[in-house]
Formats: sequence, structure tokens, C-alpha cells
Amino acid sequence: MCRWAAYLGEEVFLEDIVSAPCHSLIAQSHCAQEAKSATNGDGFGLAWYGDRAEPGLYRDILPAWSDPNLKSLCRQIKSSLFLAHVRAATGGGTSRANCHPFVSGRWSFMHNGQISGFERIRRRLEAAVCDTLYDQRQGTTDSELFFLLMLEEGLDADPQAAVARAARRVIEASEAVGMAASFKLTAAFSDGDSLFAVRYATDAQAPTLYTRDGATGRCIVSEPFDREGESWQAVPPSSFVTMTRQGMTVSPFEPASAKLAMAG
Repeated sequence: MCRWAAYLGEEVFLEDIVSAPCHSLIAQSHCAQEAKSATNGDGFGLAWYGDRAEPGLYRDILPAWSDPNLKSLCRQIKSSLFLAHVRAATGGGTSRANCHPFVSGRWSFMHNGQISGFERIRRRLEAAVCDTLYDQRQGTTDSELFFLLMLEEGLDADPQAAVARAARRVIEASEAVGMAASFKLTAAFSDGDSLFAVRYATDAQAPTLYTRDGATGRCIVSEPFDREGESWQAVPPSSFVTMTRQGMTVSPFEPASAKLAMAG
């Protein structure tokens, strides 16, 4: 499984989360404490928002701990909204196109989790994505395809409903080929204004998720990067988080019927 962190608030240097803290995201790339694998060395990525509508994007296949460019960029770039990810591959080769975050227009997305049996249901899920969105696909991961499903299901209009319908498509595709659905989804995504996250699994093992209100803004992370600092709050399983500059809400999350996409 992967590790990731996202921030929304006043402008800060990316290093304040990605590289400077004692248990920063770079530290977690080789010494995660709350993941199945302590090592997340199959690439990394950053998506940050600035003066343009679409986010900047930097991804590479090197382990985060061994790329000096990453540390240099994080020391120089300031942003009020960014996503950062270190990858432990569960499917798809190690390539830049398979590194998170993924970007489409103003949206950015990153994921910690897995669609089990993905190769058996991949074509069913691809068929649910229109040609325009499918042509944006660059890699081979289940995560990127799920992001495209979210966009297909109306991410611009209603983020929580779009994720719920996309999740239902995954579950129904598994059931259609006679598999018990096994899907873990702890993801963060943003439109450049708000920051959203979801923690869900079809079993009782949803990957971890924490939030924190800090002095300059709000963070949402796979695991805390400073265990001696300000308090972190664990997000319950089956939850959807919405962060804005005015506040944060946590609401229940369950997959919704994909058929609702037609009615919505």
C-alpha cells in the first residue's frame, strides 16, 4: 500500500509536509509505520495549485528518498493546496505514468488501496468510461481508471455522489464475473478550491486516514508525519471528508447504485 498527504490552507513550502518533519512523507517512503509494507519505493508524485486553474505535476519512478530534485523542489515551491504521494505498487508496472497523483483539467487524485482481481474486471470498468475521458489515460493502474470513473460519474457536479457511484461500479463488476468484491479505497482529490477524501473498504480493513487542523491550515494524511505535535484525528471507515478554507465535514460514505448516474 502507498502513503500520501494533502494540505489546504495558507501558503506553505511543500517541504513542511513532504520532507522536513521527523516522519515526513519521504521518511514514510522507507519507514512507514501503518502500512502493510514499510517501504514505498515505486515512485512518487506531487500535484500543487498556484495561479493557474490546473495543478502543477511532478512525478518520477525513483524512490522518494533518493531523488534530490524532490527535496529541492519542496524547499522552493509554496502552495496553499497540494497533494503528495509515495507509491508501493500493487498492480501496474513501475513507470512515471503509473505514479500518483493523476490529473485531469483542474482535478487531481491520489489513492492508497487496491481493486482485487482488477485484470478480470478491467474491461468492464473501461467500458463505463466515455472515449473523451478514456483517451486521457496514460498508465495501467486500477487507481487511474477509478479516477476516470469518478469523472464519468459526475465529479464536477457532486464529488461524494460521483465517488459512491464509481465504487458501486467496481463492486458490480466483481459480482458480474462471480468474484466477491474486494476493494480498498483511501483516496484524496481536489478541484483546486476544496480538498476531498474518502476512507472505505468492502471488508473491515480500510487503509488508515487522519486529519489535523494546524496553525496554517488543514492536513489529511495516510499516517501522521509528526506524532509529538498537534493532535491528529482518525477518520472512521466508510467516511467522506470535505475540507474547505472555512472548515471540514466528515459524513458517512457507502457506494451508491451506478444506475443513479443516469438520473443525476
